[in-house]
Amino acid sequence: MEEKTVGVLGAGLMGAGIAEVAARAGSAIILVDTDAGAVAKGKARIEKSIQKSVEKGKLDAATAAGIVGRLATGTDIGALAAADLVIEAVYENIAVKKEAFKKLDAIAKPGALLASNTSGLSITEISAVTKRPEKVIGLHFFYPAPRMGLVEMVRGLATSDTTYQRARAFVDAIGKRAILAQDYPGFIVNRILLPMINEAVFCVMEGAKPEDVDAGMKLGCNHPMGPLELADFVGIDIALATITGLYENLRDSKYRPCPLFVQMVKAGWLGRKTGRGFYLYE
Repeated sequence: MEEKTVGVLGAGLMGAGIAEVAARAGSAIILVDTDAGAVAKGKARIEKSIQKSVEKGKLDAATAAGIVGRLATGTDIGALAAADLVIEAVYENIAVKKEAFKKLDAIAKPGALLASNTSGLSITEISAVTKRPEKVIGLHFFYPAPRMGLVEMVRGLATSDTTYQRARAFVDAIGKRAILAQDYPGFIVNRILLPMINEAVFCVMEGAKPEDVDAGMKLGCNHPMGPLELADFVGIDIALATITGLYENLRDSKYRPCPLFVQMVKAGWLGRKTGRGFYLYE
């Protein structure tokens, strides 16, 4: 794998998961977040996951120690200058991501690739703030990254063939299945998934019980998880932000967010992470 050292900016659930995946595949990892608390939590999350693999007999102790030993963490973005590939996993907001890419472009070595883990924002727009738009690409991992087998690859208007080939080789090397999505809002998965979740919320608003909606999709369409269970899992605020982004960017009424979606976010009912969403959690 050409990308021997992988940098990850953002040590939240997605960033830590991506760092773990790359470390397991043999890369040296530099995990950076400006929040020291997030760095500590991210590192602990990775170590806990590796230890669980040892307990289940999937890794021996020496291999596990090697994976953890390849992980360096910190709060100084300058440390990412040593990376061959930097994957940005910061908050899903175009202004935040563009600011992150300006900083990454300034410190990353000339040959380094810059990738965004955005779930639907424009790679072309993000890359335009750099002096290396041909070396910018989208690598959208899915949560939880260590378990989910898919990565959406997204080429911006300026992304070069060499960048795509290097990034594709990286995805293959970490054991994920790559699909190529076009650089339009929502890419492939969220373009299809979020309207389904949104319609499920409309069903609830109109009087259907969440458990009936989810049972309908699981038993009637053979989905492993119902759309409302999934919304609770990923975060209702994140789901709402994604469907809102589709609506605002595509200007198509079929993406209009359900009013109940908006109400729940205002109420702080964000799913599993707050203990209440479409279901109650302890």
